[in-house]
Amino acid sequence: MRIGLVGYGHGGRFFHAPLIATLPGAIFVGVVTRAPERRQQLATEHPGVPAFDSIAQIVEAGVEVLVISTTLKGRPALVLEAIEYGVAVVSDKPFAANAEQARALISAAEREGVKLSVYQNRRWDSDYLTLRKLIEAGALGTITRFESRVERYSPQAVGNASGGGFLRDLGSHLVDQALQLFGPVELVYAQLQYSAEHPTVDHGFFVCLTHANGVISHLWGSALQNSQAPRFRVNGTAGCYTVEGLDGQEQALLAGKNPKTEGEHWGAEDHRRWGWFEQGAERERIPSQKGAWNQFYRQLQSAVQGQGELPVQARDAWEATCVLDAARLSAERRQVVEMATLEGVEWK
Repeated sequence: MRIGLVGYGHGGRFFHAPLIATLPGAIFVGVVTRAPERRQQLATEHPGVPAFDSIAQIVEAGVEVLVISTTLKGRPALVLEAIEYGVAVVSDKPFAANAEQARALISAAEREGVKLSVYQNRRWDSDYLTLRKLIEAGALGTITRFESRVERYSPQAVGNASGGGFLRDLGSHLVDQALQLFGPVELVYAQLQYSAEHPTVDHGFFVCLTHANGVISHLWGSALQNSQAPRFRVNGTAGCYTVEGLDGQEQALLAGKNPKTEGEHWGAEDHRRWGWFEQGAERERIPSQKGAWNQFYRQLQSAVQGQGELPVQARDAWEATCVLDAARLSAERRQVVEMATLEGVEWK
């Protein structure tokens, strides 16, 4: 499968290019980037992989899939351009600035018969895969409350609007995971944090979701948290699962490692980062599943070849965007927002 990449910033360089370049049965056709610095980085890190000036050029070189990993502001136009060329498209997250924009992109893909997916790679985090296995096995009983956090201390990230603010950018992962685990949302309440220097770009958030099945999801994100709380704390009638820290695939990719260099050890977590099952006085370690961000591209490869579903459906990303829109509205109004039903929505 011939895959092209548009954008070689932080996301394209570290979270896409290494996985594309090491995907069995795939050819890394090239990268659309005009910046001399990015082109030099590409030549150093992926010798022989060419740089292109435009989507038109890379399409002419022959691609079956285009991965769009640019800043949110300009990304929807690039996604639409790629759709118009008739190749399968992967959009980085956040998928869109709002639900209306998301619907327009999905409608365009459906009109053109183009496969469109969204890079929700954290569906293949080690801790998330472990939690999903526990829930599906009934080990926690009936889930009552889901707590999910990604908190960092990254002052340099404050004011970075490239992803539309921390809620839109990081929150898209946390909302997507909550929806995948517990289904549709009926009520949304949110609080956003801003700095005096950047009063319009949120750097922290809290979101409370009331799911239709009764589960309550509490989601936190922050760029200025010195003391991180558990990544997950999930309460059920039969026990509680907690796990600390972040999945290690991000740091591995930033360090220059990839699934090819690590082989069967890719995505494996040190036993000291395994989570805990607790009920009363009972407490035991739960071995973590291996993280598998590369599984996104494996499933994409099969789907493009007509052998399965896309790894992430674009309409899932639209649903998450609707929840994020409601969260921002809730924060602005300082009140709970009732989600309109998403079933039966007409698409044009």
